[in-house]
Amino acid sequence: MSKKPQVVFVCQECGYESPKWQGQCVCGKWNTMLEEKVQDGATEDRRRIVSVERSRAVKIKDVKSGEHDRMNTAISELNRVLGGGLVRGSLTLISGEPGIGKSTLIIQTAAKLAEAYGKVLYVTGEESEEQIKIRADRVCSSLSEDLFLLSETNMEAIIEIVKDINPAFLVIDSIQTMYSGDITSAPGSVSQVRICANELMRIGKTKNIPIFIVAHVTKSGDLAGPKIIEHLVDCVLNFTGERNQEFRILRAYKNRFGTTSEIGAFEMKEEGLIELDNLSRNFMEGMEHESEGSMATAVYEGTRPLLMEVQALAAPTNIGFARRTAIGVDLARLNMIIAVLDRKAGVSLINQDVYVNVVGGLKPEGTSVDLAVALAIYSSFKGLKGTAKTLAIGEIGLTGDLRTIPNADKIVKEAAKMGFKKIILPIKNAEKLSDKPKGMRILGVTNLREAIKAQFDK
Repeated sequence: MSKKPQVVFVCQECGYESPKWQGQCVCGKWNTMLEEKVQDGATEDRRRIVSVERSRAVKIKDVKSGEHDRMNTAISELNRVLGGGLVRGSLTLISGEPGIGKSTLIIQTAAKLAEAYGKVLYVTGEESEEQIKIRADRVCSSLSEDLFLLSETNMEAIIEIVKDINPAFLVIDSIQTMYSGDITSAPGSVSQVRICANELMRIGKTKNIPIFIVAHVTKSGDLAGPKIIEHLVDCVLNFTGERNQEFRILRAYKNRFGTTSEIGAFEMKEEGLIELDNLSRNFMEGMEHESEGSMATAVYEGTRPLLMEVQALAAPTNIGFARRTAIGVDLARLNMIIAVLDRKAGVSLINQDVYVNVVGGLKPEGTSVDLAVALAIYSSFKGLKGTAKTLAIGEIGLTGDLRTIPNADKIVKEAAKMGFKKIILPIKNAEKLSDKPKGMRILGVTNLREAIKAQFDK
């Protein structure tokens, strides 16, 4: 008599497993529990093949350390985000909204790596080989004979072809379309994504093959599928931008071999993705001088300063409560800045709708743009035009004082190169500037009131 296979109920949102079905998962979602067969220990995780007898602890001083062997992708902006290049044996997860340019970036990378390092295998589960070829002809300047295409979704078949070709680089597009015959659940389910990711990790680590894995995103912009895949991979990249605009930003949310503060900038053209060397110039290109509600600011991203324009609009509220809308700025941070303007600068916005936008679709991290947001709102509310070629940086505290920001000296130098004549910043940052650019007024202020006076008093 054959033994009846055991089953488990898995939430398709968070991956929670339960021995019995329940209408609501612990994550709060309803009707997301699907039945899946329980795997035996032999197939659950093939990575666990090292015996206990061979495992031993070693002294940390005896472990050899050094720079990881990196592959040059020939795309400098991608190299920057990865931390200097592609590490052999690493798993990189890249996500983004449909049509944003993920496949374009990957096919360009695959073509360049095939020319430099030999065989590259591009596995597609969503498009045919002809579709990939059409895109490659359009966006790649040349195609190497070492670039192989495979339209397949079965993980066991893919692994066999990888062993046969032994590529220097592997692309999986996308992980949600792959499935393993070891389990019966549908492609894209929690169990399928987990086992396929484990198989890719095993083949990548054992054969020292760097792997790019494309992943889908949800409506909210988060990675679809179980969180476990983010823990398995070495690097998580996110490709963002507006489809009706040409700018694209590549950012690392996780990177075991580099920093997560770097960003890569691209421009989408008919011939593919073009790297942007001077991103600040592109963001400041359309800034109108001496306009109401506009203010230049900057952040320090990774190893380079980035200048951008902040726009604000304050309009009388017609019905109900005042509305607060922010694009590129954290909404909670905006509400705090509005409260500080009210209490510390005497600017009451209780009956004003406030809209704030960072031009270009960029979402700056950190608090160095606080001062520019406050000055832009004040400018729009009072109908005042600020002086031309002025840049403002600084963090605003709840007391109305300006807090110092890191790398202010490098931001000042970049602003001077961009032609700015005046910069408003926290006084402690101004005092620490050792090399002040000629022809630039450095105005160090202690609080928000002084910053407003420095900007709008002629």
